[in-house]
Amino acid sequence: QWQLVESGGGLVQPGESLRLSCRASGFRLEYYAIGWFRQAPGKDYESLSCIGRDDTTNYVDSVKGRFTISRDNANNRAYLDMRSLKPGDTAVYFCGAEDSCRTWQNPMSFDYWGQGTPVTVSL
Repeated sequence: QWQLVESGGGLVQPGESLRLSCRASGFRLEYYAIGWFRQAPGKDYESLSCIGRDDTTNYVDSVKGRFTISRDNANNRAYLDMRSLKPGDTAVYFCGAEDSCRTWQNPMSFDYWGQGTPVTVSL
């Protein structure tokens, strides 16, 4: 119960696009803010984006204009649409759920996490 599952990762070439999906089970995602995070090889967890219950969005500068967060409450899902991907975007990507986006820049503020889906951007 109270599970989040990420999917959609894979190997893509620089400049291509990819959609990541976050599915909630055991609870209704509509009652929570949703964040996306990543961990690149040898680096700390990095907060990327957050979408609130009112659909207000936040983005870190490194992905702003390239990544788009969205949610589909009817299907208990959230998404991260990534375009113009760079080799530096290579990481394991996670989604998380929390009461709000007030502390979204701290990944540890999100109580519920998925298992992660790996994204590799390479020729």
